Amino acid sequence: MKILVLNSGSSSLKYQLIDMTNEEVIAKGNFERIGIENSFLTHKVGDEKHVIEKTVSNHEEAIKIVLDQFTNPEYGVIKDLSEIDAVGHRLVHGGEKFASSVVINDEVIEKVKECSTLAPLHNPAGILGIEACKRLMPNTPMCGVFDTAFHQTMPKKAYIYPIPYEYYEKYGVRRYGFHGTSHRFVSERAAKLMGGLRDDLKIVTCHLGQGASIAAVKGGKCLDTSMGLTPLAGIPMGSRSGDLDPAIVKYLMDNEHLSISEIDTILNKKSGVFGISGVSPDSRDIEEAAANGNERAILALETYNYIVAQFIAKYGVTMQGIDAIVFTAGIGENAASTRQGICDNLKYLGVKLDPEKNKTRGEEIEISAPDSKIKVFVIPTNEELVIARDTMNLVKLQK
Repeated sequence: MKILVLNSGSSSLKYQLIDMTNEEVIAKGNFERIGIENSFLTHKVGDEKHVIEKTVSNHEEAIKIVLDQFTNPEYGVIKDLSEIDAVGHRLVHGGEKFASSVVINDEVIEKVKECSTLAPLHNPAGILGIEACKRLMPNTPMCGVFDTAFHQTMPKKAYIYPIPYEYYEKYGVRRYGFHGTSHRFVSERAAKLMGGLRDDLKIVTCHLGQGASIAAVKGGKCLDTSMGLTPLAGIPMGSRSGDLDPAIVKYLMDNEHLSISEIDTILNKKSGVFGISGVSPDSRDIEEAAANGNERAILALETYNYIVAQFIAKYGVTMQGIDAIVFTAGIGENAASTRQGICDNLKYLGVKLDPEKNKTRGEEIEISAPDSKIKVFVIPTNEELVIARDTMNLVKLQK
């Protein structure tokens, strides 16, 4: 079975075509600047890269060009589009309507639209991808896999906010969490590395990239997570603030004469480690500046490591213990100094890294020392594979 995985952004389209017989990616790529001048597609087959420069006005045009690459006479990977058995769509927000992946039908599309107020930048883009596929591949089944679904097992005490309860009832204001497919993949993988998914296995998963979140996973179920109603909450990120005193918003608006839109831009695009360091949202640039003695860069890294460690420790309360900590995503998989800095703050819990093993980049490996009381892993995430697996299983159930 061949599954096409689509991740539709407002002006982009990322994709992978996966042969599920061996879970091998046979083609992948990214269409950028959709609806903007000079849009282009970067399509990869193995080590080969093909760049197609073509301005497209919408997602349907982009998807049609992508599908043409799969059957290209020079570097195509299938003979006919009928070889694509199903399409799996990454959808950001399912609200309380979706606690698992689903086969997409008209009712599902309407419910996803209803959740768009909670993800105004992401859900409409996902719907565009779905509707484009419906027109181009009308007989191919489609499934939706939600970033928020994995976190729907959180107990109410973990997701409710201490504000008037009517806002939860009227508008669904609560903690939802994101990066669910990533947290699910790496927690399941860690459990296998530890001998299987035990009901009492307590794992803290740290998805650390430009966007970053942490989750408490006990017995395969999420009990708490750092992101909230939106992906702005939780730990500081590349350019996002994470949690802060809400009164800061009004204080800055009054003193800097800012609009709601302007303060939103500051908190999402000018804060986090970028805001502290003044260097860049990219942790590599900040690490380089810190190595050269930049005090604000050093402070940004120290603050980041400190707050991540605080969340990990907090989830020890959530689960009444921690068996393993997992680092994943761009920073988590590649930044040895960040992993070390975070774990240095957790020495009181008996966390100890093996310095040589911690030098790893992008490899699945246990990096904790033999005498560490908590196991520590680096596990590369694979959200596309989660989407493909769910899509395959749902399609098989339909047959």
